[in-house]
Amino acid sequence: MKTIQFREAICEAMSEEMRRDESIFLLGEEVAEYNGAYKASKGMLDEFGAKRVIDTPIAELGFTGIAVGSAMNGNRPIVEFMTFNFALVGIDQIINNAAKIRQMSGGQLNCPIVFRGPTGSAGQLGATHSQAFENWFANTPGLKVVVPSNPYDAKGLLKAAIRDDDPVIFMESEQMYGDKMEVPEGEYIIPLGVADIKREGTDVTIVSFGKIIKEAYKAADVLEKEGVSCEILDMRTVRPMDFEAIFTSVKKTNRLVILEEAWPFASVSSEITFQVQENVFDYLDAPIRRITTADAPAPYSPVLLEEWLPNFNDVVKAVKDVMYIK
Repeated sequence: MKTIQFREAICEAMSEEMRRDESIFLLGEEVAEYNGAYKASKGMLDEFGAKRVIDTPIAELGFTGIAVGSAMNGNRPIVEFMTFNFALVGIDQIINNAAKIRQMSGGQLNCPIVFRGPTGSAGQLGATHSQAFENWFANTPGLKVVVPSNPYDAKGLLKAAIRDDDPVIFMESEQMYGDKMEVPEGEYIIPLGVADIKREGTDVTIVSFGKIIKEAYKAADVLEKEGVSCEILDMRTVRPMDFEAIFTSVKKTNRLVILEEAWPFASVSSEITFQVQENVFDYLDAPIRRITTADAPAPYSPVLLEEWLPNFNDVVKAVKDVMYIK
């Protein structure tokens, strides 16, 4: 085992796959000469050269389209967006081309491509740079959506995403790139669509994904001191979603809290809530509670931003609510 940062896990996953398969290449703004905006491609230009690590103009519509066309012609591109907020400029290429081409071509074309970059809020970056679009992309048939919460998962999931024959949305966080964790020295792959129990518990299930799951860990520590045992389930993949893992946990704990860094309307937590009440309603001993950001654009003010984002106190309150603890 070795201890590496999240950014290093991303770089290792891409580099290992590029050594294995010459059809894989990376493109995006500042990925080459600058070693990546968040240094997630450090050293890759030196190793693979300018034909496989490509700096692009500030033109997401253009380089997203180039990558999608390249994937349809047998390559396996990795597209880095400096933030998924900027992916909106190229979203037509993602939704109307990458996600649909296999069906529209009757299986004659596929699009093995990974779109990766940061999602969600990263502090005082303003409303247009603090958005989580996991539910947007997960709503689109043909796309797979991955949101890792730690370096170990990130490396294994990214390698699986690169090898996948369908387009994958791989969502990271500026605030996680410096996170450190032990990962194996050798190769490992984590299959897409498989959730992971990060903490065993008996009283309540907390489902989450991405960096916001850290607030669930804090809440679980607080609640443990009060005699409440929390089971924390990290979805890791939003689509396909491991609903069976959620059902199994809810059958054990009989209570469910969902924590997500996104707006509440038509969110991922909304879908989880529906699926649980549809499939394992009789196991619930309390109404499901979900915790999201406020239903408003992210504020710039640090005081307002703190109120807008979910935190561990919100999780503690929700767990006590479903436990009927005053």
